[in-house]
Formats: sequence, structure tokens, C-alpha cells
Amino acid sequence: MNIAIKMMVLGPVETNCYFLINEDTKEVLVIDPADRAQRIVEWINSEGLKPVAILLTHGHFDHIMAVDGLRKEYGIPMYASKDEVEVLAEPQLNVSTMMGSYVSMKADELFADGEVLELAGIKLEVISTPGHTIGSVCFYIPEEKMLISGDCLFEASVGRTDFPTGSSRQLIDSIKTRLFVLPEDTSVFPGHGGTTSIAYEKTHNPFVY
Repeated sequence: MNIAIKMMVLGPVETNCYFLINEDTKEVLVIDPADRAQRIVEWINSEGLKPVAILLTHGHFDHIMAVDGLRKEYGIPMYASKDEVEVLAEPQLNVSTMMGSYVSMKADELFADGEVLELAGIKLEVISTPGHTIGSVCFYIPEEKMLISGDCLFEASVGRTDFPTGSSRQLIDSIKTRLFVLPEDTSVFPGHGGTTSIAYEKTHNPFVY
């Protein structure tokens, strides 16, 4: 099976929306559809892709604004952590109120730490990484040595912890005990900014001590 990953930067804080593509079947998983659902739809259709599901690393507004548009367009389910239900539902917790809007949504499917999601012919391991939010997760594709890290781990940086349900202690612990144990040649695709690797972050990230 050939897997490709594509990225689109969307929304007011330049959030990375990822498309995980099974090139054999043209099925696609949409991860963190940040904003501008119509632009996402136009790109998916122009590439001849078949959306299977939406996956969220966490529930902050800048990662979810296009969810309902995609659900309506394709009739596909949205998956999120069972620990992120309240954040998704409460505008003050998902900080949509900071942007003057009130976003509340409910996942169609819930997952837990350690689960393996088999979608579009792709196996993704759920790694719980609380700290940015209580229910933040990363998705790891072992066969490809790819990690989609959401707002947990960035290139030479880490996610904010000053929003509701955040914890700097939990965030650093998540990175050190859940992510830095992965193979060093794992490619990391974060929620903002450029791609990095586990090896690079273990030696160059000044926030993880």
C-alpha cells in the first residue's frame, strides 16, 4: 500500500490540515480540518479522492472549523478522543469565544489511548498526549514512521498550555514519555509550522528538558 500525506494551511492562526491518502484506493482521511470547508472540498474533488473520516488531534476552534461542512458534504464521521468531549462541546474550553464565535460540536466516534484505528486501509495508533488540552492525542502510523502531533510537539517548540485544561507539566511528560520513545527517524507533522523528526526534537527542542 502506498500512503501519501498532503497539507493545507488554513484559518486565522495558520493551522495545518493534513490529508492522509491511500494512493491505491484514493481514499483519504482528513485530519484537523481547520477552516474553509469549501476550499477543502474543492481540493479533494479536484484530486479525485474519496473521504472516509475526519480525525481530530484536539478540540480547539482552529482545528475544527471545517468539520461540519465536511460532514454535510460527504456524510463522513468525525473521530475524537473520549477525553476531549467537553472541550469540543464548550465554546470557552475550545477557545472559540476568543474569536467572537461560539463553536460547539459532538464527535460521531470516540477513541481512547492505545486504540488502533483502521480507516481507509491505514492503521493509525492513538497516543494520548495531554497537556495542550486534556484530550490531546497524536496519530502514529508505524509502517510509515509518521507522527501527526497536533499542538503537542512543534519544530523546536511545544504547544501552549495557558488555555483551559492545559498543563505544562503534563505536556512535557507526554512528549518525553510518549513521543520521544518512538523511533528517532519518525517524521513529525505538527499542527502549526514545519515538519520535523523525533531525532531532531530530542537534541534541539529547548522546551523539553
